Amino acid sequence: MISSATNGSNAAQKSSLVDTFHRPIAYARIAVTSQCNLRCSYCMREEHDHHTTAPPLLTGQEISTIIAVLAGLGVTKVRFTGGEPLLRRDIVELVRAAKKSDGIRTVSLTTNGLLLDRFLPVLIDAGLDAVNFSIDTLDSERYRAITRRDEFARVRANLDRLLNTTAIAVKINVVMMRDVNSDELQLFTALTREHAVTVRFMELQPFDDNQIWRTGRFLGAERIRELLQSHYPDLQTAEGHSTEYFSYTLPEHRGSIAIIPAYTRNFCSRCDRIRITSDGRIISCLYKKEGLELMPLLRAKAGQEALGDLFRLAAAGKPEDGKHAARDSVRTSMSEIGG
Repeated sequence: MISSATNGSNAAQKSSLVDTFHRPIAYARIAVTSQCNLRCSYCMREEHDHHTTAPPLLTGQEISTIIAVLAGLGVTKVRFTGGEPLLRRDIVELVRAAKKSDGIRTVSLTTNGLLLDRFLPVLIDAGLDAVNFSIDTLDSERYRAITRRDEFARVRANLDRLLNTTAIAVKINVVMMRDVNSDELQLFTALTREHAVTVRFMELQPFDDNQIWRTGRFLGAERIRELLQSHYPDLQTAEGHSTEYFSYTLPEHRGSIAIIPAYTRNFCSRCDRIRITSDGRIISCLYKKEGLELMPLLRAKAGQEALGDLFRLAAAGKPEDGKHAARDSVRTSMSEIGG
């Protein structure tokens, strides 16, 4: 006979998303498109999206269903990513639906900012909690060289618009590259003086469409930290997010600075994430090349229990140390899995 305590334990385990290494999954990154309106040199080739047959996109209703299932499994935070999520026409409705999902406490979005002027007010009205704004230079010519698009004026205007908004939390993501933008540390840090923003200097990762990863552009977190300390001897250590391995504040600055050692440090032991691709695959680990196909169940109108079982299976397959388990397995572009 099974005791009621055992029954309760089994029920709790079945109703939550925990991997085999006892790491609870509380954060879902959902790619709503793999397409992007920029072609950053470290991310996409110019022809990256030119396929003869486009993969099927998850519908808005299917994304809402996924969020409801994940919320029932203990996920509390959802981030919409891409590609560029603002290319998705129903992005505002997706944010609104996510905010209304029982159990979801935080809804955020990562964007390159190009279309933010169209969407910012309505996204805030829909309940968006936070924006991560990705921009790697504050120089117009350099911006065109990195992104292969002449859109700096609009993006910078949208960044200023966002910085002057107090309704949502703002982080600025800056991928640091040696001899490309490494001389702009002070320019980005200056944004934290007047604005309560976190500027995050990030290491380049080896998911770059086979372009510049091995061309000497990599700038490690330790070197970034050395540069910051040389410019700002009064840096004060602060508490940052788990991926923000180094986090700092400066006297008389409203914001903060962080360094994300995306490649040189291993955050696997603290990973609480699961990823959903825009074509309906569950990716349990950043370094896993393949995922579990969610689309067939969704298109068959499977119930929440069946969908939940697939997420549990994905969590069970989450490696203890994905970075080392993957070894030389490199995906084509981060746009494939939503960053």
